Amino acid sequence: MRFLSMIRINESSGQQPSEQLMADMGKLIAEMTAAGVLLDTAGLRPTAEGARMRLSHGKLKTTDGPFTETKEVIGGYAMLKADSMQEALELTSRFLKVHGDEWEIECEVRPVDEGCAPKP
Repeated sequence: MRFLSMIRINESSGQQPSEQLMADMGKLIAEMTAAGVLLDTAGLRPTAEGARMRLSHGKLKTTDGPFTETKEVIGGYAMLKADSMQEALELTSRFLKVHGDEWEIECEVRPVDEGCAPKP
């Protein structure tokens, strides 16, 4: 089963990952990829570089970022392969723990509906 783990960050905090965090994250990503439990992962660029599209009553509306009304945004994701939600949460906890004590972040973990998504 696949699970999408989305990391939520406070974009206005200005906090940037250290070189040590990036090195530790690289090791974790390599280990989890080799184990076959990490299918894909990436960080997302700031909302200032993005746009939102909304369909309402048949009309499309596009809004350019940044999205100042949003306190927390999705800062990145990991597509995981796990046998259960519990296992997906355990894998996600490894991503959170590698950040150390100075970060204030959370992840939302959701199963992927395999009937709607292409098989890897």
